[in-house]
Amino acid sequence: MKHKSFSYLYKIVVAICFLVVTNSCTDFLKEQAPSNLTPENFYSIPDHAEAAIASVYADLRFMGGGAGIFSSNWQLLEALTGTSTTETAQNSDLNNLYGLVHDGNTIHVRNYWNGLYRVIAQANQVIAKVPGITPMPEAQKKSILGEAKFLRASAYFTAVRLWGDIPLITAPQTATSEDFLPKRAPKEQIYDLIVKDLIEAEASGLPWMNLNGRVNSAAIKTQLSLVYLTMAGFPMSKGATHYKLAADKALEVITYANANPTVINLFPTYAETRRETLKNRLEHLFMLQYNNSIGVGGNPMGNMFPNFKPVTFNGPGGTGSTVPTLAFYNSYEPGDLRTKDQEGYFYTSYFTNGNGARFELNAPYIFKHFNQIANGSSGVAGTRNDNLNVPQIRYAETLLIYAEAQNELGTITPEAYASLKKIRDRAKLATPDIGTYTQSSFRNAVWKERWHELCYEQITWFDMIRLRKSFNPITKTFEEFVGSTNLSSNQKLQQKHLLLPLPTQEMLNNPNLTPQNTGY
Repeated sequence: MKHKSFSYLYKIVVAICFLVVTNSCTDFLKEQAPSNLTPENFYSIPDHAEAAIASVYADLRFMGGGAGIFSSNWQLLEALTGTSTTETAQNSDLNNLYGLVHDGNTIHVRNYWNGLYRVIAQANQVIAKVPGITPMPEAQKKSILGEAKFLRASAYFTAVRLWGDIPLITAPQTATSEDFLPKRAPKEQIYDLIVKDLIEAEASGLPWMNLNGRVNSAAIKTQLSLVYLTMAGFPMSKGATHYKLAADKALEVITYANANPTVINLFPTYAETRRETLKNRLEHLFMLQYNNSIGVGGNPMGNMFPNFKPVTFNGPGGTGSTVPTLAFYNSYEPGDLRTKDQEGYFYTSYFTNGNGARFELNAPYIFKHFNQIANGSSGVAGTRNDNLNVPQIRYAETLLIYAEAQNELGTITPEAYASLKKIRDRAKLATPDIGTYTQSSFRNAVWKERWHELCYEQITWFDMIRLRKSFNPITKTFEEFVGSTNLSSNQKLQQKHLLLPLPTQEMLNNPNLTPQNTGY
């Protein structure tokens, strides 16, 4: 496991100015030269706490990092689902993911492990050191600690779902730490920490929404409801108690949204979900922050551009290393607005070099992360500066969490029905009357909406492993995970695929991580 030095904090000074809505950035830079900072004297003023939490946010962007030629880390969570394939096939690690033959040497696996534990390590520093800063306003201290606990919980939540039993580290580490080479803790202990962190974050006094992109109460509550929903399913199998916890927590957000529809709601159109001027608001409960204009980096989803087709100002470019499988695109209901060219989540034509003559792409491509302000639109040249954020938690998911969890309790309440209907209404789809549903048919309807609404947001794979189900886009039914066919490779999912292999290099560095996950 790798640990960042304190000098890392100063590599994200620009991000601090962006994330922290104060005028203290220049004062912070004057406090001490970075070379003179040590773990003992860094956390001495409130600005240090702001810098430290900013570094945790910055580390979240590891998912957009490079994973070799024509590939990004986030593709780990898309290639395995069967909803996407590749047009280039020039990255052997990505090919192994699509072919379901990945192992502990696959770069995406290594990068996700290192990236998540880097977030955890930085959050641990904040949680351990910020309480001792004096003087510091208690409200500011409480907020920063709440943010850090949410971010640590979210990193552990991703890691435990990917690898199962993993090291549980909650304090800053050095080479002399007693558990510097930690053993794997049971997943039950990991989930205990996740729930504890999120409950404490929920009580930290954060606002319902934060237009500056920092953690907010709506995101915390939705994340906690998803954790409970996941624990109700596999592998924890907590059942009804946790479906109830999930439903109740999601309903808190929905109740607030119903009373404050200008604060939390679905965007009226899909175009608004990908408009950079609407970041961090309404439907976007939490996002990864990108802003090339101030040096925080540009949107990292470019590997969804089609290969050698001139859809942007760059002309015939793009990598096409994540494109929809035609079967998944065709699995949407007729008339679903999400499949309408350039209106929903896909596009089948575009404008030459971003703003020229319209031309046919001859296949569907992913439009969900396409920034028309940056790339251009009909008659309007792009800015060439992709400042679009990457959504992590949307209100659409809050609605679907509630609908699923409430149905599992045996009652399709009007609120659960309304949550499903709201998703379908935006897609211009008719929803059968509530009385026509059984628990089974409503369950399947909600699951389909999760696949169709939340696709290509690094969510589907986690649904597959908690449900032990895979969506067959040809029959439009759900099948058992083990034995279902991944249509991007025509390979069958196996029991071992429910977990990732631990990175080989990490196991060499730390013999206490053995045994490797079964099957690898």
